[in-house]
Amino acid sequence: MRLDRLPISVIRDRYVPGGWDLLAFVLVFTFFIYLGQAGRGLAGSLAHLEATPISLDPRALVGYAARTGLRMLVALACSLVFTFSYATLAAKSRRAEILLVPLLDFLQSVPILSFSIVIVFFVQLTPGRVAGAEMAAIFLIFTSQAWNMAFSFYHSLRSIPDEMVEAARNFQLSPWMRFWRLEVPFAMPPLIWNMMMSVSGGWFFVVVSEALTVGDNRIALPGVGSYIALANDQRDFGAIGWAILAMFVVILIFDQLLFRPLIASADWFRLEQEVGQTPNSPWALTMMRRSRFLGLMGDAFAALLRAGMKPPRPVTVAAQADGSGSRRSRWGDFAWYAALILIGILAVWRTAGFVHGEVPVGEIGHVVVLGFITLVRVAILIAIASLIWVPIGVWVGMRPKVAGVLQPVAQFLAAFPANLFFGFAVSAIVLFRLNPDIWLSPLMILGTQWYILFNVIVGASAIPAELRYAGQNMGLKGWLWWKRMVLPAIFPFYVTGAITAAGGSWNASVAAEIVSWGKETVTAHGIGAYIASAQSAAPPDWQRVVLGTVVLSVFVVILNRIFWRPLYARAERKFRMS
Repeated sequence: MRLDRLPISVIRDRYVPGGWDLLAFVLVFTFFIYLGQAGRGLAGSLAHLEATPISLDPRALVGYAARTGLRMLVALACSLVFTFSYATLAAKSRRAEILLVPLLDFLQSVPILSFSIVIVFFVQLTPGRVAGAEMAAIFLIFTSQAWNMAFSFYHSLRSIPDEMVEAARNFQLSPWMRFWRLEVPFAMPPLIWNMMMSVSGGWFFVVVSEALTVGDNRIALPGVGSYIALANDQRDFGAIGWAILAMFVVILIFDQLLFRPLIASADWFRLEQEVGQTPNSPWALTMMRRSRFLGLMGDAFAALLRAGMKPPRPVTVAAQADGSGSRRSRWGDFAWYAALILIGILAVWRTAGFVHGEVPVGEIGHVVVLGFITLVRVAILIAIASLIWVPIGVWVGMRPKVAGVLQPVAQFLAAFPANLFFGFAVSAIVLFRLNPDIWLSPLMILGTQWYILFNVIVGASAIPAELRYAGQNMGLKGWLWWKRMVLPAIFPFYVTGAITAAGGSWNASVAAEIVSWGKETVTAHGIGAYIASAQSAAPPDWQRVVLGTVVLSVFVVILNRIFWRPLYARAERKFRMS
């Protein structure tokens, strides 16, 4: 058929770009223009950066917010790559799990200030250039995002129903196709919510990430975090208000262009859809689906998936009648455990030698006592947060429309850096002569309580409709409804959120147990204040920073081993939807 004889509607549908194509092109083109400008700034010198100090002019926040948002996006992409590789290896390899899961516990407990040791490494990669400082800032943001996402993905891989695993085995899917066709779709709903929390975690520590200290020098990268740090130093409440507004705008952009399309797409990956319930279709997702321009990117990703597809191999069973295979496995386990023990002994010996040169032995006991003080504070805060947010999370999770409305609000509240409240906290404590050990404690839970809320929302939304209907038919009400249906269903998700919230609270203690506002400083007793004081010394006392970090991490790892992990195993064994 000749082209000039085709209907006008067909020609237009096939060849003429539509409004969604134009909008997608504008958004992508704007993003790449700004990416190019930011990349050009990476080649700049630190001397030029120091010659242009941070300004509290509200108009400067436009560029600062864009730079901070770009760092968040790059760190989120790195965290996603880390999650898919690290958590998958931990979930599928028994030997790797023995090392990687405790290591993840340790990394989650390490305060972000303790990671400041690696700032020197990144800065030395590009001497005198901004690129090294930018990589250091992105790495610090990465450390506030990656662990939570890895825990969520690991939990999801361990919770895949047996019948779905058996179906993948019967279809003889290659490991690559099983990962993208079964494991990633199954883990997508909780992973997306935890990605949102990870971005919020990055905002919570944005001041530490962008206001870097290298020896006696301080590098203030253009961004909202440096803006907040300067506003705190000058006790400027007006600038704090402008920073809050800039944060809200950036979080709203992330919500509209990234998280709402992801959440709507994740609805298609749920095990069941309630009758009469239609998945959400935000405008950004509609644009992505109808735009031919963005469709090319989707086709490229689909081609990548197909490239990993391998023809199924015939299943063969190789019998080891003499048991030599099991003997080799036992010897392999023995060698692996021996290597881990040797590495652990070497690490302890080197750490002890580094710390003992400057720190007396008696001070170690004092640091352990400070760790117990922070432990009591964390336990009380997690209990209070659970009592508040579990009922609210269940109520929101069972109402998808309410969850869609409250999602950006909760994300905005979760993103509030504790530094924004320093002025109010210090002023109130000094004015009313309050006890810092009590009234600084809420700052520890401000950014971490939302891990409990978001995971409970995911767990409540994942309760199958037939289970809810069965509860209604049996007349379950009140405490019996919670005990027999809701709490068992959300328990695995709650444990994941509580583990992350507890680890995040330990991390936040470094920023919350010693607070400055202008020239006023208020200090609570705890291991977080000990680490922060050692790090803020001139020059930083790295021996005491390492000592405090090791003691804090030992507390977190032991608690995870004797308390959280048994709960995690019970949730995985008894309450899995299978």
